[in-house]
Amino acid sequence: MSNVHQPDDLKRAANLIRHARYAIALTGAGISVPSGIPDFRSPHSGLWERYDPMEVASLASFRRHPERFYDWIRPLLETTRNARPNPAHEALARLQAAGYLHEIITQNIDGLHEAAGSHDVLPVHGHTRTGTCQQCGRSVEGDLLWRAVEAGEVPRCPTCGGVLKPDVILFGEILPMDIFERARQAAERADLVLVAGSSLEVAPAADLPLITLNRSGSLLIVNLGPTALDWYATLKIEGDVADVLPRIADLVLDDAA
Repeated sequence: MSNVHQPDDLKRAANLIRHARYAIALTGAGISVPSGIPDFRSPHSGLWERYDPMEVASLASFRRHPERFYDWIRPLLETTRNARPNPAHEALARLQAAGYLHEIITQNIDGLHEAAGSHDVLPVHGHTRTGTCQQCGRSVEGDLLWRAVEAGEVPRCPTCGGVLKPDVILFGEILPMDIFERARQAAERADLVLVAGSSLEVAPAADLPLITLNRSGSLLIVNLGPTALDWYATLKIEGDVADVLPRIADLVLDDAA
């Protein structure tokens, strides 16, 4: 394992991607930090430094006090809605468009991979495009839900008046099984997992690279800070994803030209 950000490491990373039979990506909050979206666990800046996740972002607390959840997520929503893809998102989209990368599994709910032009994006922690009534089960478009949030209100179902919850996964909630099953199958097919901007601390998404490793695949990690699987990595590059990933993509695509 290497964790020194050197030109040789970039070349090795490019070679891993170029020669992979089936490469996938797993991204976490760190890939969106350069777009201005705060992550959750970084010392002194992560959201959980200031908030107890069980108090504001668990399913049990949402059911008891949905207003606390919406008070917490309102400024994050405003930041996310104004965010734009950064060079890291764009680098993955370029690799995918050129056929070097297949599924992009993301722990993020911000939709920036799709905004960068990526396809086959699997948001295993949900998304903000839709919401669901906790009383009657009606699905609503995200715009209806977020207009109420921006007005300082708890969004209500237009059919029954029940509380609406965005289709993001809260603590204590089961992951969307159809999406996660597709992610698991992708990890089984893959012979290379590129992890970008994730500390790999939140299971079960963080365990997906182990599926590929157990099938004799390779693990490439690009992250600013340690991850739970550093010692299993074929190559670990310590650095800013918005700097490192575009340089890797350039090497892959330039050599392929």
